[in-house]
Amino acid sequence: MKLVRRKFLRFAGAAIAAPALPPLAHAEAYPVRPARIVAGYAAGSGLDVYARLIGQWLSGKLGQNFIVENRVGAGTNLAVETVVNAAPDGYTLLMASAAQFTNATLYKNLNFDFIRDTAPVASVARGPFIIVVNPLFPAKTTVELIAYAKANPGKVTFGSSGTGTLSHVSGELFKSMAGINMIHVPYRGEPPAITNLMAGQLDVFFSTAAGSSEFVRSGKLRALGVTSAQRLAAFPDVPTVGETLPGYDATPWAGICAPKGIPAAIVSKLNATINAGLADPKLKAQFDNMGSPVAPMSPEDYGKAIVTQTEKWAKVIHDAGIELK
Repeated sequence: MKLVRRKFLRFAGAAIAAPALPPLAHAEAYPVRPARIVAGYAAGSGLDVYARLIGQWLSGKLGQNFIVENRVGAGTNLAVETVVNAAPDGYTLLMASAAQFTNATLYKNLNFDFIRDTAPVASVARGPFIIVVNPLFPAKTTVELIAYAKANPGKVTFGSSGTGTLSHVSGELFKSMAGINMIHVPYRGEPPAITNLMAGQLDVFFSTAAGSSEFVRSGKLRALGVTSAQRLAAFPDVPTVGETLPGYDATPWAGICAPKGIPAAIVSKLNATINAGLADPKLKAQFDNMGSPVAPMSPEDYGKAIVTQTEKWAKVIHDAGIELK
């Protein structure tokens, strides 16, 4: 008992001796050491590039390195769990993606609840899909694709980057709103799907702009429509799907989140710094060139968007009967 009491007094004394800085003082000093941005995607992927662009901006403006750490696995859930279990001190951040909107419904036994266990920090960008086809495919527009699919029910194939990914559920939403039946073909990522599309072994693919823009510009693929509510600056002549199917909007959303409990003053500092970067013409142009318009928001509005998107895609997943096997 005496030993325990001596340890208690020693720790208590140390606590009294240490200066008790108010939260604002901690935020003003932040960051005092390197921080990490955890990305659930491989190096070189679109989300990895997002994380590196934001990390470089934060490093330059806040005076400490923001290092990207790629934690690939379990459909980005490994990266999320890493962040959820980290200290909420601003030194571990997550490059959140649209996978978080769908995973909440697709995975039944997660060790976390994304909305409950993370704090929204800053929305970064929204990069829509482009519906692309082989140049020899009969349809040249979204209207013609719908007409062709109706004339050939169950014969048109559409590819995605994997079962349950947003490219998959975006295709399911398209099918539902258009009243057509296309056969889903899941791939492990975009490259093999694009290869098969160009070889004529796949009819339609819901591709990221970054993944297909080079092939569209070179004429190796034809773009029928973009899945965002607005046309892309990178492809101003490609109509939105919503121009054919009013109300259609399927846009992957990326942003920065942190472990729940991060001080509000640090969130505010990060949000202001990131939003300043998204307003910078040079950084903004880098996102535009990837077909991913920047989407600055307050933490509160980004948090509301996460909830809204999670609810939206949960309904699509349930209605389409999508399950991971």
